Amino acid sequence: MTVDTRTSRGASRPGWSWVGLAPFALYLALFLVLPTVLALLTGFFDADGAFTLDNLAALGDPVVLTTFANSTWVSLLTAAIGAIVGALVCFAMLGLPAGGVVRTTVDAASGVLAQFGGVMLAFVLIATIGTQGVVTRLLRDLLGIDIFAGGAWIYALPGLIPAYIVFQVPLMIITFMPALAALKPQWVEAHLTLGGTRATFWPTIGFPVLAPSFLASFLLLFANAFSSYATAAALASQGSQIVPLQIRTALTSETVLGRDNLAGALALGMIVVVGAVMAVYALIQRRASRWQA
Repeated sequence: MTVDTRTSRGASRPGWSWVGLAPFALYLALFLVLPTVLALLTGFFDADGAFTLDNLAALGDPVVLTTFANSTWVSLLTAAIGAIVGALVCFAMLGLPAGGVVRTTVDAASGVLAQFGGVMLAFVLIATIGTQGVVTRLLRDLLGIDIFAGGAWIYALPGLIPAYIVFQVPLMIITFMPALAALKPQWVEAHLTLGGTRATFWPTIGFPVLAPSFLASFLLLFANAFSSYATAAALASQGSQIVPLQIRTALTSETVLGRDNLAGALALGMIVVVGAVMAVYALIQRRASRWQA
């Protein structure tokens, strides 16, 4: 038996395919890694550049704890709503042709709306359900219903809930539809052959198999909402109800809670939360990908 030495030598040589990734790696280093490192390092230094842990003590301040609690419950609520509604939409599209008009339209719209946020999303919400929005005026004039009888909630923390749901549901459709579409028809046929029914397929096989993918998508939605800034900044121009807005206040104010460089400490706490969530997401996604292959 002979071995092609040319093939062996060629396989051992380092290729040049990595050169194509250099621009992307440079982009990540300049706009993701470097800002993250700088933000974290500032949390360990005072205004004179001396090392200190005093800034980290601010993470236990009641004001900071409140902002983290607000970010957590808003993220959990919008992630839960987005995951459930998005999963139902995916289930409804399961019986449609993959290349059909409906699925193609929903996929395209989801790809756009999942990235829809910031000032544009805030303007759409204000124009529709704002204090003088189209829907608000219709409800008030035609039905006598004033959705702002208790105050202008859309410009406060509750206003972030409908804003986040706008991009949470499309993101769920994008991430969960591949897992749902990967369910093999042979599994249903095998279940029926063994005496099961279509009604018992989902609680015994379908839901248990999809549970890791659903949980992974939910965690992704949570991290997406927890780290969202642009939409909240455009809607809630006053106050710092969530962590990203508290970081903005720390960067623009001379003194916050009596500490310098507080933004770095807040960023550290935020990165720890998001990093932990994404680590669990990666583990679950790895397990879910076993049966999708």
